[in-house]
Amino acid sequence: MKNAIYWLMGEKAGRTIVGTWNWLWGIPVESGGKVAVAVAEESLQSMQESVQKLSEAVAMQVGSYERAKKKYEQKAQELRKFEQQAALAQQAGNGEAARLAMTKAIQIEQLLPQLEAQVQQAEKFVAASKDKLNRERLKLEQYKTDMQNMKDLAEINSALEAIARVNNEFDIGSARSSFEAAKNAVEGRHLRSNALAEMSENPTEKLAADLEQIALDDEVARRLQMLQGTTPKELAE
Repeated sequence: MKNAIYWLMGEKAGRTIVGTWNWLWGIPVESGGKVAVAVAEESLQSMQESVQKLSEAVAMQVGSYERAKKKYEQKAQELRKFEQQAALAQQAGNGEAARLAMTKAIQIEQLLPQLEAQVQQAEKFVAASKDKLNRERLKLEQYKTDMQNMKDLAEINSALEAIARVNNEFDIGSARSSFEAAKNAVEGRHLRSNALAEMSENPTEKLAADLEQIALDDEVARRLQMLQGTTPKELAE
């Protein structure tokens, strides 16, 4: 279908018609989605085909140039050959043969400028066509890179859209609020438990234990003080 439209309307007009058809179906290129990527791929394929045709045309030009150059070189060789034949015939005293050979040499000599001009013109055409082909190939490579970047960007856009849909479908903010409330409840209970443990402890028992610990610490300090003035020998006895 698409190829038929391109054949009837031309490539540029055909692509416009196909784009309009997509728009009528509610999938315009400007949406930047899969349709845009598909249209870009289609355009890239058309560019590749055009570059291939240009490459074939340049190859034909090169072939024509090589044939014209070869013909010119052959005629130049024939000119030198007939001039040599005319000189040899003249030296041999064969005037008629010398005249015939020189006549052919002159005819070729008159043809050579025209052949040379054709070769030079063909050379210019080939050089210009090669330059154009190189530029188009470079542009094509750039478009290929842009195509890959476009695909990557389209994938990222799809991923972001999927994330947005998830965020819209599930209220993550509500879940976050519930989590914070549960966390605060657990921490509050921990504080209440610590306070309750402290309140449940008997102050009198704690005071007695503290006094016993103080007395023990004093006794340990006293005995260590006594050891400072005693020698190791006295300790042994």
